[in-house]
Amino acid sequence: MLVDNIRNFSIIAHIDHGKSTLADRILQITGTVPDRDFRPQYLDKLDVERERGVTVKLQAVRIRHIRAADGREFALNLIDTPGHVDFSYEVSRSLAACEGALLLVDAAQGVEAQTLAHFYLARDTGLVIIPVINKIDLPTADPDRVRDEIEMVLGIDGSEAVEVSAKEGTGIKELMDAIIDRVPPPKVDAGPARALVFDSHYDTYRGAIAYVRLFSGSINKGDKVRFMASNRESEAVEIGVFAPDMTPLQTLGPGEVGYVIANIKNIKELSVGDTVTLASDPAEDLLPGYRKLKSMVYCGFFASEAENYEDLRDALERLALNDSSLEFEPESSSVLGFGFRCGFLGMFHMEIVQERLEREYGINLVATAPTVIYRIHMSGDKMIEIKNPSEFPESLKVEKVEEPFVRSVVMCPEEFIGPVMELAKDKRGRFVSMDYISENRVKMVYLMPLSEVIFDFYDKLKSCSRGYASLDYEFDSFIESDLVRLNILIGEKSVDSLSMIVHRDNAYYKGRRIVERLRELIPRHMFVIPIQAAIGNRIVARETINAIRKNVTAKCYGGDITRKRKLLERQKEGKKRMKNIGNVEVPQEAFLSILQVEKEK
Repeated sequence: MLVDNIRNFSIIAHIDHGKSTLADRILQITGTVPDRDFRPQYLDKLDVERERGVTVKLQAVRIRHIRAADGREFALNLIDTPGHVDFSYEVSRSLAACEGALLLVDAAQGVEAQTLAHFYLARDTGLVIIPVINKIDLPTADPDRVRDEIEMVLGIDGSEAVEVSAKEGTGIKELMDAIIDRVPPPKVDAGPARALVFDSHYDTYRGAIAYVRLFSGSINKGDKVRFMASNRESEAVEIGVFAPDMTPLQTLGPGEVGYVIANIKNIKELSVGDTVTLASDPAEDLLPGYRKLKSMVYCGFFASEAENYEDLRDALERLALNDSSLEFEPESSSVLGFGFRCGFLGMFHMEIVQERLEREYGINLVATAPTVIYRIHMSGDKMIEIKNPSEFPESLKVEKVEEPFVRSVVMCPEEFIGPVMELAKDKRGRFVSMDYISENRVKMVYLMPLSEVIFDFYDKLKSCSRGYASLDYEFDSFIESDLVRLNILIGEKSVDSLSMIVHRDNAYYKGRRIVERLRELIPRHMFVIPIQAAIGNRIVARETINAIRKNVTAKCYGGDITRKRKLLERQKEGKKRMKNIGNVEVPQEAFLSILQVEKEK
């Protein structure tokens, strides 16, 4: 395919603005997917995506399109992207392989928080942005208002927006012409072959498969290729494009998007952001890759069965190849044994990873309470970063504690300004600014603790705004806060997997609610189990699970009272001995209860 006939573009939008539906309709109208094979959410390959109705992984597909005006054939490489804030990293990787982006805006809801975030991301990448107003078939659609918002908020010409209905297929052909006319063909660099790895996944039979975009040169089947970051050389046993399934070709030319299979069995030898070149004529410089992403939420994953530890490690390694924003390192717990401390971009990202580990790899997991990273300033000008509450040092050595704050952008109708402000205040938010983006819609900016945002802020925001508010956030800075470590003791033994770092003002409430919840969840044993919440040496809350008492005097009929007393004394001594050596069984629901307590606040 000639470079002038190639167009690489992505679809970006706020969540639920119709990205997957638009991709479906483009595939259907262009005949890329025959009607007999078509299904809704065609590019959503994962079971979790189809069941939840949300895209969590970018997907590439090559579309063959013949322009009606002149009969010229074009190859359109579409990369569909997620819309949820937790997967914005997927969006940035997609945009790096494109020259243009379709900015999809709901004709009823207008410009939302993540619309703005994705727009800035595409603009900073240097892409040509085509505004698209979707869902014009809705009774509440107001394209004229949305055009005004596009001009006012985004600063681009609203008259250039293409109106479509992805559901009914209205305006799709006009959109295809706009893509061909406005998105420039790929710019081809001079020199040896260089291809950017923008995604990858692991196949049990074929090893690691690299998704690539060629910026210069070409790669042929059978060529010996070099992955420049790992310096790994291997034969390209198969190359091809996604049309929409993996379709082998003999050659991938400049500007094209496709895949390379090179018998890579060790997944550590392939990394997203790497550059692929030819071993016979290697490139000198790597392509600009991706910035190392900083995890925002950390959680411990432990296999419910100790013998599954190695399986869990292998599953995490394979999943990390497909999800480069996932990071993990080994850790151990006195209660749960050996596991991994995993880093995620948010709570939804954590839920998706956990579900994929359990469903795709068949591993039963125990997850600890999520936490964020903290900076601890110790005496003697020493500063440490911790991402596990068990690492929190003694308070006597701590001078100050800093927690991550995020810059949160909330967009909502003006009638919900009061409830949103009240919610932000309850979450320790710090007001920054408020601007009107239209006659009755506002944009509010807050600095908020990440620990307050990740748990349930989004759910409560939707609740207090009746679903009309939208949220986007990004890391801002570390700010000093009055934080303490809340320890949970079960049977007078501290359970590090249940401990958490909380604001001092909330410590009593959370401690009280946790011990109450654990009292309901932990089954009764043959001995008394005290459950305590403590800050340092000070107990702030306590509950007691009474022992199961066996009636040892049931068979004593009459006789001297001293006989019954002896049996009861022996039982008492046995329970005391059992309490010292017995183990308390803590169910999985106990660890989940920590998260529920966070959401109830």
